[in-house]
Amino acid sequence: MKKSHAAFLMIVASLFVAGVVLPAQAPGGALKTANGIALAEFSGYEAWPLVATSQPDDAGGCGTSKTGCTKAILGNPAMLKAYQDGFPANGRAVPDGAAMAKVEWAKDRSPAQPYVVTKPGRQTEVSFMLKDSKRFAETDGWGYATFQNTESGTLTAARPTTASGARATCHSCHTAGAKARDFVFTDYAKR
Repeated sequence: MKKSHAAFLMIVASLFVAGVVLPAQAPGGALKTANGIALAEFSGYEAWPLVATSQPDDAGGCGTSKTGCTKAILGNPAMLKAYQDGFPANGRAVPDGAAMAKVEWAKDRSPAQPYVVTKPGRQTEVSFMLKDSKRFAETDGWGYATFQNTESGTLTAARPTTASGARATCHSCHTAGAKARDFVFTDYAKR
């Protein structure tokens, strides 16, 4: 009797993993934040051009990392075109369809260098901003989504945690610090 009970529990556990855990962590269309933004909407973001880098002075400016981080901010072609057209100095809003990705890594040190070098360690999260004036009217046209990278390297939906949470968790900060720049903090790093 114990063998059949154990087999039953294994089947139930397998169905739970297949039905609940895997869809929440699956790449592509199945992985969505609570406000409906899917990771699949940013397919290929890893190849987007670099807009700028960022390294907060302490972990306060980091999302997941509690020991400090380094970030790369990437832009899709529409966002790059906005920068080429003079954003933010031109005073125009970013066009619908523009998107940015902020890839965050925990800070690490390179012991092989003859001087102290901070380098990216484990990727901790990736955050996105997507401009769609109709879809995200509540947040002045911007949608926000953050996907955390687990210790095993799997992305999971992290923020916002509720459908309306982007206003409180993301947009309030962008409103306080970058409203005059269409809610975008990042300047294009000249090269």
